[in-house]
Amino acid sequence: MSHAAPSDYPPPNRLRETAVGERPQERLEKYGAAALSDTELLAMLLRSGTRGQDVLTLSTRLISEAGSLAGLIGWKEADFRRLKGIGRVKALQLVTVMEIARRVITQQTGDEPMLNRADLVASYLQPFVVGLEVEKFFVLCLNRKNRLLKRWEISSGTAHTALAHPREVFRAALRESASAIICAHNHPSGDPAPSAADLQVTRQLREAARTVDIPLLDHVILGRPGSDPTGKGYYSFREAGVL
Repeated sequence: MSHAAPSDYPPPNRLRETAVGERPQERLEKYGAAALSDTELLAMLLRSGTRGQDVLTLSTRLISEAGSLAGLIGWKEADFRRLKGIGRVKALQLVTVMEIARRVITQQTGDEPMLNRADLVASYLQPFVVGLEVEKFFVLCLNRKNRLLKRWEISSGTAHTALAHPREVFRAALRESASAIICAHNHPSGDPAPSAADLQVTRQLREAARTVDIPLLDHVILGRPGSDPTGKGYYSFREAGVL
């Protein structure tokens, strides 16, 4: 009977105390990946713990620090290395896995999602902005049924830079023969409350929309629920009555 190498199972700890047959790798082989908890899946990636801290405990700490497994998508190498026992190589491996996860999510959003409500817009764009430290401004070009024709990233800058110019926004809309558009940008701070500059840009976009006769259905600011006093994680100028 073969035995796992000592490096696979750290010193006596949560993993050692887990009954044989119920450890993550054994459960994965027997039941498939869907049967594993977030902590167990992350433990399979980490493979080993650290001196005095088993891999399940380390996985639990990572998820706790990030708030959720999804929260790790926005982490950088330095974030992972803050936890004792995660060195450069392991941190880079985790960053790579999280980037793969981000790309998989963004490539599975569907060809023509319906974007007729602010919450749908926020859900659609969240994978594109999670973990970003700069603001990005997007234009969503829609057909007559409010389904997405194309997503354009108009600009990207610092967290304190006004990003959008109506000329660039409606150039994209005209290029796609859009029936309507929705604009959106993220706040890296996580608080989606609009700034004075956001209000000014929205008013400019509203006037430009009337000029070119392409309706501006909404301007959505993307944040995070935990940093939003309303708990929604986004702000809609349409819902606020500005548009």
